Amino acid sequence: MSDEQAGALTEKRGNVLIITINRPDARNAVNAAVSTAVGDALQAAQDDPDVRVIVLTGSGDKSFCAGADLKAISRGENLFHPEHPEWGFAGYVRHFVDKPTIAAVNGTALGGGTELALASDLVVAEERAKFGLPEVKRGLIAGAGGVFRIVAQLPQKLALELVFTGEPLSSADALKWGLINKVVPDGTVVDAALELAERIAVNAPLAVRASKRVSYGAVDGVVAADEPFWKQTFGEFATLLKTEDAMEGPLAFAQKREPVWKAK
Repeated sequence: MSDEQAGALTEKRGNVLIITINRPDARNAVNAAVSTAVGDALQAAQDDPDVRVIVLTGSGDKSFCAGADLKAISRGENLFHPEHPEWGFAGYVRHFVDKPTIAAVNGTALGGGTELALASDLVVAEERAKFGLPEVKRGLIAGAGGVFRIVAQLPQKLALELVFTGEPLSSADALKWGLINKVVPDGTVVDAALELAERIAVNAPLAVRASKRVSYGAVDGVVAADEPFWKQTFGEFATLLKTEDAMEGPLAFAQKREPVWKAK
């Protein structure tokens, strides 16, 4: 069963729902259409008793998700779900569902792509996948949960090195440090994610969901421990957006030159 929407495709395989970000020409960069389609699909999966596991992946073979659509931002577009902005980037990063989510990372996942992986319960990645938070290279911070989640999911020294340098991590290193669950050959990641999903789906669904809620400390769809970090992230991000450096970063990137930082 396939259901086509502007920003994502959904397909049900038994008790598993596959959500595919569907902007291969834009390396699956997130715009409002993606946030709306992914957010709605995630909520539909939460509300469907037949769905026990959710797999998130990207279309094409180049990129899982290239992060926020900078062109859409420059046009003044809102990147979030128009009716549920509280669901966060891609309708996903702050949208708690109590069914297990697996990111099937089929290529580059820098910036917002890494934040989607960090927001997923489990991650299976192809050998060619790359992770990283390069936002500091553009005068910004990883504002979709990246900064606080990567510090929680990796040894602190390694996490801070990635946050401060903005440099990428290979899938092999991501596996070594426990950021992801498994590395598989290129082109096989969705099958591998489905195999993992089946190992979950054989278990009692209400027990799995209760276990997830407890493991995150989630009550009524809110992870209380994350809330102060979200508040601080939004405050810091809003402050940075007004700086000269935040304008210089994207401009230097567009002009293919090194940025000149002024710390103001």
